[in-house]
Amino acid sequence: MKHLFTIMLFFVGFQASNVEKESAFQEGEWFKFEMSYSKFLTAGNATLSVKQSRLDGKEVYHVVGKGQTTGLAKLFFKVKDRYESYFDKETGAPYKFIRKINEGGHTKDIEINFDHQNQIAEVNNKKHKKVKKITTEKDVQDMISMYYYLRNNIDVASLKQGDEIKTNMFFDEENYGFKLKYLGKETIEVDVNGSDVNVKTLKFRPYVMAGRVFKEEESLTLWVSADKNKIPLRIKADLAVGSLRADLIEFKGLKHSFKIEFKD
Repeated sequence: MKHLFTIMLFFVGFQASNVEKESAFQEGEWFKFEMSYSKFLTAGNATLSVKQSRLDGKEVYHVVGKGQTTGLAKLFFKVKDRYESYFDKETGAPYKFIRKINEGGHTKDIEINFDHQNQIAEVNNKKHKKVKKITTEKDVQDMISMYYYLRNNIDVASLKQGDEIKTNMFFDEENYGFKLKYLGKETIEVDVNGSDVNVKTLKFRPYVMAGRVFKEEESLTLWVSADKNKIPLRIKADLAVGSLRADLIEFKGLKHSFKIEFKD
């Protein structure tokens, strides 16, 4: 269950080419996800919250993501992760990213400051007291800002089944080319805020690196609400050992109405 929260959050983003003028989210939005391992074991939970703030005189959104193991899983493998991103309210460009994790004794404490004009990321590894400056790709996003940026840039009308979508992300000390395939629309059954309902979704297949963690490149499936909110509802991952599933179980502060169909 190592990288439990990282896996869930890393693959929650998606993108399309045209920019919508209306924002998909607002201050006060909050999500809670429940994660299960190999169907039977509740492994942990994760939350994402959005606030408005100021950073170096700029108006920003400050998003905090937290993840931890719970119950029996906590006895075998303790995870306590915290991620933060400060990104521009208008452009979505990230200015600062913070990653503080403890996963079974494996710890990291990293702060990244982005200089978009010079395409530089200053990586401050606080655990090892080292600072590096690394060249980034154009229009780079961090792991959290990417999700919120892409929610504001998806053009549902232009998506066709089989379309492959690409974007650039910087994580820890590396540039990543993130790619996923649009699989079409699907109505799924979810249990959120105590109600068992059906929701129309957009289904995606993120590409990952096969090997130690994932079985193959197409080991992940992601379902996103097919409304103006574009919120992640479910993620399934086939791991090298077992499988991992994350489900949205609670939310509040959505900017737009959440379209559901109550079960008969």
